[in-house]
Order: sequence, then C-alpha cells, then structure tokens
Amino acid sequence: MADAHRQGGQCHCGAVRFEVELSDGLNSARRCTCSYCRMRGAIAVSAKVGGLDIVRGEDVLTSYRFNTGSAQHFFCSRCGIYTHHQRRSNPGEYGVNVACLDGVSPFDFSEVPVMDGINHPTDSGVVRRVGTLRFIPVD
Repeated sequence: MADAHRQGGQCHCGAVRFEVELSDGLNSARRCTCSYCRMRGAIAVSAKVGGLDIVRGEDVLTSYRFNTGSAQHFFCSRCGIYTHHQRRSNPGEYGVNVACLDGVSPFDFSEVPVMDGINHPTDSGVVRRVGTLRFIPVD
C-alpha cells in the first residue's frame, strides 16, 4: 500500500535523488531564524531519520556542521543545493527542503510558521514560534 506522505525529490542538477516518508505530509512546513537557516532561506518539512532513502548520489552529498556540531546539513557538492538536514532539536528527525520535493514549490505555501532558532529549543527548553512568512501572489 502506497503512503500518501511518501515523496520523491532531488537536488537541482539531479545528481542526488531521494525518497522520503514525511512525518505529517507538508503540514510540518516551517522556517527557522538561526544564522544558517536565515541565510539558506529554505522551507523544511519533517521526516524520521529512517524515513529518508538516498536513491542516487550519496557519494556527491556533502555535509556542513556549525556551532555545537549537532545538526548536520546535507547538500549536493555539484550544484550546491541543500536537500535535508539532521536536526539539532531532534536528532531522530530530518528537515527536508520542500523545494527539492517533486511537484512542490516554496511558493505553494501562502503562510509558513517561523520558529525561533536564535534561542534554540535545545538551549532554552522552549519551542517558540516567532512569526509567519507570507507569500501573496500578484495577479
């Protein structure tokens, strides 16, 4: 039986291809205010660590860690696109870049919750929403 939350995806150049079972479909979409996410600008959705399978290109994936080194951010070494990251707040979870999912665009979301990554929940003990990012198309 196919799972409605199972999605295919890839980086920009197609060297990295993956399949992922999203924990709550696209309902977990969010942005973060930490220094890295702020610069990256991606909308991420959630998946369990065991729910993401690299189908092609594992050898071209590169990772980046900063600050505590807990979170691991993966990107294609050829095109540079961030595909997913293992979360600091929950190491048993991945954040997956919605722009890499087949048939999904960050502009499909009229509103995206923005979470406080500056005061990280692992440090503060509090998960805090600090705003909403809105996309309002012009006719």
